[in-house]
Amino acid sequence: MLAKQPFARRIVIAFTLMTLVVSGTFSLGIVAVVHFIEEHLVTQELGHELDSVLNDVLVHGDAPRLDAVTRFFASNLPGYAIPEAFRGLADGFTELVRNEDAYYVYQREIDGAKYLLVEEQHEFEARENALFMVVLAGSVLSILGAWGLGWLMARKVMAPLSRLAQQVRHRDQLHPLAPPLALQYPDDEVGHVAAAFDSTLGQLRQSLERERLFTSDVSHELRTPLMVILGACELLDQTELPEKSRTQAQRIERAAQEMHELVQTFLMLARTRPEQTAFAGTASLRSVAQEQSERWAPLFLEKGLTFNVVSEGEDSGEYNLTLLGSVMSNLLRNALHYTDSGSVRLILENAGFRVEDTGMGIPLEQQERMFQPFVRGADSRGEGLGLGLSLVKRICTHQGWSVGVAPCEPKGSCFQVRLKSDGV
Repeated sequence: MLAKQPFARRIVIAFTLMTLVVSGTFSLGIVAVVHFIEEHLVTQELGHELDSVLNDVLVHGDAPRLDAVTRFFASNLPGYAIPEAFRGLADGFTELVRNEDAYYVYQREIDGAKYLLVEEQHEFEARENALFMVVLAGSVLSILGAWGLGWLMARKVMAPLSRLAQQVRHRDQLHPLAPPLALQYPDDEVGHVAAAFDSTLGQLRQSLERERLFTSDVSHELRTPLMVILGACELLDQTELPEKSRTQAQRIERAAQEMHELVQTFLMLARTRPEQTAFAGTASLRSVAQEQSERWAPLFLEKGLTFNVVSEGEDSGEYNLTLLGSVMSNLLRNALHYTDSGSVRLILENAGFRVEDTGMGIPLEQQERMFQPFVRGADSRGEGLGLGLSLVKRICTHQGWSVGVAPCEPKGSCFQVRLKSDGV
């Protein structure tokens, strides 16, 4: 339970517990020493005094010479009968406290007779209680002082850590120009933590930069051969070709156009910085849907599926053509691959759209994982690597959009994208 407490609170608790143990041990030691010395000294004093009294009474027959607070009793002497309150005590020293009365009793047995000296100790008992109250008050003050000192020490110890946490939390550490944190702290444990954070952050920056450069370079270098392929496809489309060859040329052109759009998407995402906002655009949802419908409708028809574009609301937002087209295209491709019969619908809404199919559907336990990279359904279709939905999720996150999936009745899946108008 203590390990779950905040570190500053643990320091305060440690200080308080340590003082509680030390002061408690010290206080108990004082009480034990006082009682031991009290018993030892009083036993010696009353023993000597009883010897003197017995010498006066038994040897000389005189009355005992005692002070005002000490009385003598004997079981075999008239006039010195032992009161009921002092009978049955063990030999030796006994401290007797009854109600508000306190006595020291020293008893000795000689030849079957019991002799007692009883000394009132009200004054000493009051002083003893005062001493114990002082010890108790000192222990309480020590504990309170330890709590206050622990709190001050915790604040002092935790101040650099709190400052480091605030710096890590409230500034963009991934920015290349962000200064190292270790230079702002001395060469102690906190400085070592800051240095370890700088080292790990440096490695993360390098990894992200390498990924960005790789994606940017690959995307840039692929554009030239893709343009060559698309140009060749246009030339082939203008020549007389057998029907089979023309079909193959059209498939090549569609694949090259799709790759060109993906390259554009990857290039745009690779050029973004963490501090950059969403890409603005001028394309409407309806125009992007019309373009994607013209592209994918023949493929749905070729597979024997019914494809419809349905409008359930008017949208006036403006979006980035490349990114919105990539999101819609990947969802339509996914529906094409995983729907064997029935229909696919692209439903336009106000600030969003849905892609519904009558395919096999996605189990509930797999719906979240489907947006992770390289994750494919149990019955994988097509030649993809499981990056389509991951790319959709990445684009939506960057643009401030949201994407989710839900089952359709009686079967199939419904992917819904909620759009935030770019530039708003």
